[in-house]
Amino acid sequence: MTTTRPLSLVTGASAGIGAAFARELATQGHDLVLTARRADRLESLAQELRERHGAVVTVLPADLADPSAVSRLCDELDARGLRVDWLINNAGYGVPGTFEAVEWPVHEAFIRVLMTAPAELAWRLLPGMRERGHGRIVNVASLAGHVPGSAGHTLYAASKAYLIKFSQSLALENRHLGVHVCALCPGFTWSEFHDVTGTRQLMNKLPGFMWQSAEAVVREGCRAVERGDVVHVTGSVNRVIKALTKLLPDRLTLWLSARESKRYRALEATQ
Repeated sequence: MTTTRPLSLVTGASAGIGAAFARELATQGHDLVLTARRADRLESLAQELRERHGAVVTVLPADLADPSAVSRLCDELDARGLRVDWLINNAGYGVPGTFEAVEWPVHEAFIRVLMTAPAELAWRLLPGMRERGHGRIVNVASLAGHVPGSAGHTLYAASKAYLIKFSQSLALENRHLGVHVCALCPGFTWSEFHDVTGTRQLMNKLPGFMWQSAEAVVREGCRAVERGDVVHVTGSVNRVIKALTKLLPDRLTLWLSARESKRYRALEATQ
């Protein structure tokens, strides 16, 4: 009997949680489409997955800050006859500095990558999933989307809260058709994210128990979306933080956020 291997599209697949998703899904027998800006890293990962898991891996480099990137990416999928079963909306980064200290085009690119691109990819790929009666969409949000915003990295928590609410509505609209949507909400994760934002030195002050590996986050995420969880916060420490945030008065949580953010938020832009 012949079986068709699932096909997963992973954005931001060149490092961190994105690369971990690619490796985990390849282990589970998926073929993959990998996209990110850094083609050399994608090719290296693709070769690894082909050799280790026999996966068919397609590399389609793209900069999701480009307004036409998603439509061109999906046109290429159609041209190659690739039907996406799993969409992992993972691409993201942080913009250090206070809101007014950063040029608007930088904020605009951030909004496109973290908010517009995930929504457009879902919009373009959902019809096929609905028609086939099966699909999985994981929007990589963050614990930051559940707790009060902080000074610095102004749009980051806002973008993650957006992904959570977007995922909830999308899940309700599609679960009866076999399409599961999950907002995956990790806390502090070992990756190069903080090196890129220039906050690694600040991050190193946090205790070890606050951190998870990208692999642990991804394993939880895959199980959560298969179960039909609509929002999943990874790690017991992060789930406690989320629960406490809901229980404490807003004034207190904002005060705590202001105090703690000084330890790990860069208030001066490093662009």
